[in-house]
Amino acid sequence: MDETVAEYIRRTVLKIPRDEIKTMLQKWGFLSEAQLQTLNFHQIKDNISQEVVQLCEENSADIKQAAVLDIIYNHIYQNKRMWSVYQMKKTGEEWEYFDITDFKKKFKGRLRSALKNVTITFKEYEDNAIWIRVAWGTPYKKPNQYKPSYVVYHSQTPYVFISASVLKSNLPLLCQALIVASNYHDIREMELRSHSLNSLKDIVFKRYSQNFQTYYPKPLQGGNVEPESADIRIVRENRSEKERIHRLNREVFGSGPQPKLEFAQYKLETMFKSDPKMGVLDKKEPFRCLVKFSSPHLLESLKSLAPAGMADAPLSPLLTCIPHKARNYFKIREKKGLFPENFVSP
Repeated sequence: MDETVAEYIRRTVLKIPRDEIKTMLQKWGFLSEAQLQTLNFHQIKDNISQEVVQLCEENSADIKQAAVLDIIYNHIYQNKRMWSVYQMKKTGEEWEYFDITDFKKKFKGRLRSALKNVTITFKEYEDNAIWIRVAWGTPYKKPNQYKPSYVVYHSQTPYVFISASVLKSNLPLLCQALIVASNYHDIREMELRSHSLNSLKDIVFKRYSQNFQTYYPKPLQGGNVEPESADIRIVRENRSEKERIHRLNREVFGSGPQPKLEFAQYKLETMFKSDPKMGVLDKKEPFRCLVKFSSPHLLESLKSLAPAGMADAPLSPLLTCIPHKARNYFKIREKKGLFPENFVSP
């Protein structure tokens, strides 16, 4: 077994919590049950990793087997990576039969035609998710196994989740391989990022049901009202206001927990309005701006604005439309002069 492979397996085992090493090695399936029985999982992790490497040497492990163990680790601890959402597009809406063998062949062929020194590893999961690990090299250097890119593609959907390596220059090659292998013709980033891969899936697969504003101001009730003390009125008004904010927040965000979104971005475009006599603009050109949102938990942060007294209720659609805009990324067309509804895809 190559020394670089042995070192990579050792480091991968060291990342795993000691109580989970045996379970993860069983999921890996490269070592037999008899070999696993010889391991002492109660010793320090460094000794465990050395013993695992020795067993892998007996089985003549190569970098592909080591990469599968790495995929298993990242599948379990997927929140350790930052994920971005990409959406692919095709000309027609016709349904095509998905052949995983053909997909792998086209993906490898496209990537290796552009870069020979690359390690590509696939692993399929029960939820129709294909995990792809790509370790990048250069024309003169072997692939760097410690800075790979990860791709999660759900067959029969246009959505791809990518956790890219530090080398962003390889991202176009990765996107080209994806659209060729999946028979699409275009791919674009949706500008949604999060460490929570499941939350991103909830948004784009519509497993997250966000309510939309249906609030209309109610007229003040008239009639004879018996006089009451100022303190009682203040307490009652405060309670009523809190109840109103809670109700409007529930109408907009729903009653359940929000998907963990950490970054969102989209473009807005509207016409600049001014007095014609002032002559500010000779030509009627749209005013464009790029809006970026970031937070450890973006949607929960927006949800807490009104109850915390930092914003009026209901919140502006500019804030509450983020998941809805993301799901309709390619379907929403530009509507000039309708701020903020005129979403323009990046």
